[in-house]
Amino acid sequence: MNHKKRTTLLKYWTTRYLITLIAGLLILAAGSLWWIRNTTLDNRLNIMEYLAVETADRISHSDRNSDFGLFNRRLEERASVLQMEKQPELFITDLKGRVLNGRPPRKQPGFDGLPLQDIRRIPKKLLNNDSTVQKLDVNDTLVYAVKKPVYYENNQAGWVVVMQEASDLTNINQEYRLLIILLLGLGLLGWAVIYLLSKKIVKPIQDVAHAASQIKEGNYEVQLHTDAKEQELYDLLSSFKEMTIRLTQLEKLRAELLAGVTHDLKTPVTSISGLIQAVRDGIVTGEERNEFLDISLKEVHRLQTMIEDLLNFNSLSAGAFTIRNEKCNMNKLVEDIAHQWKVTLNEDIEWHVQLPNKPIFRETDPLRLQQILINLLNNSYHALSEHRSITVSLTEHSIDVKDTGSGIPDKEQPYVFERFFRGEKKKLKVRGLGLGLPFSKMLAKAMNADLILKKSSPQGTTFSIFWESHSSK
Repeated sequence: MNHKKRTTLLKYWTTRYLITLIAGLLILAAGSLWWIRNTTLDNRLNIMEYLAVETADRISHSDRNSDFGLFNRRLEERASVLQMEKQPELFITDLKGRVLNGRPPRKQPGFDGLPLQDIRRIPKKLLNNDSTVQKLDVNDTLVYAVKKPVYYENNQAGWVVVMQEASDLTNINQEYRLLIILLLGLGLLGWAVIYLLSKKIVKPIQDVAHAASQIKEGNYEVQLHTDAKEQELYDLLSSFKEMTIRLTQLEKLRAELLAGVTHDLKTPVTSISGLIQAVRDGIVTGEERNEFLDISLKEVHRLQTMIEDLLNFNSLSAGAFTIRNEKCNMNKLVEDIAHQWKVTLNEDIEWHVQLPNKPIFRETDPLRLQQILINLLNNSYHALSEHRSITVSLTEHSIDVKDTGSGIPDKEQPYVFERFFRGEKKKLKVRGLGLGLPFSKMLAKAMNADLILKKSSPQGTTFSIFWESHSSK
């Protein structure tokens, strides 16, 4: 017995979805953070470049003796759009890089070394490099620098340099917080949605499982709602409900079978016992004695037939049944079987055998085909009422046996191939075990064919043995 611990379907899939969702969101977060960081850095460098260009242009159009501190204040006003805790530093220099504007030194909290405001000369490597935007190390601090030339009367007089520490430019805590909140919100929303949807899907499956456990205990009176909107769930619930109805019917058949078989086996045994007892005790003599013995032999033959049907059916079900196919002229074979049955019957009924003009050849087992046709013909004969007519028709892909009996009731048609099933009318007319049609269908399957109830109505019934087209020879 398997004692492996199992989890519920809802827990199993929601947990795995949550893990997948978290992994996906983490990958998305990593990509988003990288993109936000680089985009923010590019945008802030562009704004720094714009500030440098604006400052250089204002200096070019101002007096040489202007107060450079004004440009510092303007920079602070313009730089507010950068949304940074520390504003960039503006340096106005001569051609040699000496800083012309200045402000009182102010130590930045937590900064080891000289702050950017204390720079008195811009490094030559920055001024000599052709790149407008550069990344360099100043006073052991990694900074981004943007430079723009200053012109007076079409001659370069100096530089405008805007610097900012790299850590400040990439500091986007606010954006990080918004992204984290967004991803957490998406994660919770996604998990809640999949949980609710999974719960909705799991509910009918749980109902089916509960119904199956009831059926296992022998309770077939289960209630299932088949109003699911999803096609797959609807099919599952409908199929299970139909299966339950079918099992209920089969359970009823099983009970009837037990009673029927007991009766069918007990009756001939009782008759045989009484008849032989009468003969042994000398109650009957002469011709009556022989008649009693003949009746006993007939009852014995009927018992043998019933037992043989059971043995044959069990043998075929177990696969211990041999099919010997050979190439047969179906026109001649069907005609011979029908004629043999008609002669054996010795009854006055209207009889038709319809054969095609062109001979049909097929690989089949003639003995097993004869068993199937004889059984169908016997059933047709027992179903006849007033207008007694049976027609056997052969086509390229099928053999049809049609009668003009009263037909099979609609409620009984789905069960005609169930083992031990016998219709209400047939129970009253013919004794048997209800194995004829199931046995014939299994024989047909063994010969790569099939036996079906083609149609049935109050005007008659037609059974058909048919082969797929590739079975023809």
